[in-house]
Amino acid sequence: MNQKFARTVSVLGDAHLHGRVAFLPYASVTLKGLKPKDTEFEPQSLGEHIRKRRLELRLSQQEVARRLACSWRTVFNWENGKTKPAMESIPAIIEFLGYDPFPDPAELCDRLAALRRAKGWTIQQAAEQLGVDEGTWSRWERTGIPWKRHQDMVRTFLNELSTVRPG
Repeated sequence: MNQKFARTVSVLGDAHLHGRVAFLPYASVTLKGLKPKDTEFEPQSLGEHIRKRRLELRLSQQEVARRLACSWRTVFNWENGKTKPAMESIPAIIEFLGYDPFPDPAELCDRLAALRRAKGWTIQQAAEQLGVDEGTWSRWERTGIPWKRHQDMVRTFLNELSTVRPG
């Protein structure tokens, strides 16, 4: 037997590799892995808020979809700005995020829109709750509430809903 080969065999034969491969000091080794996604960005849209939270929690789009009761394609489309979530999905998204990504409402019309988002109501459902026409509610959200008596009615409605505790 060749002496060089015999020395190599004896060196490797004495080592207890336990099914592992011996380290070869002159072999070129390249380690590959997934690069962690950057979560240090300021989200500009609801979809970006969802993406940032998903990456922080190290969840897949499929896992987020299960939590939000939708498909992974829907989550993908939200994150990439192809579609916006339906109003009915907003309460679950706010719960997933752990915060409301929408700006604090400054005006009465903004408070109406915020309430509708938080409840997941369509304009029709919200208008029924207040007892007004859906066109009226829609106009109030877009342009404000011009008449004082309507402003008072909306303030009373918002205050009543904010004092009601669930359960």
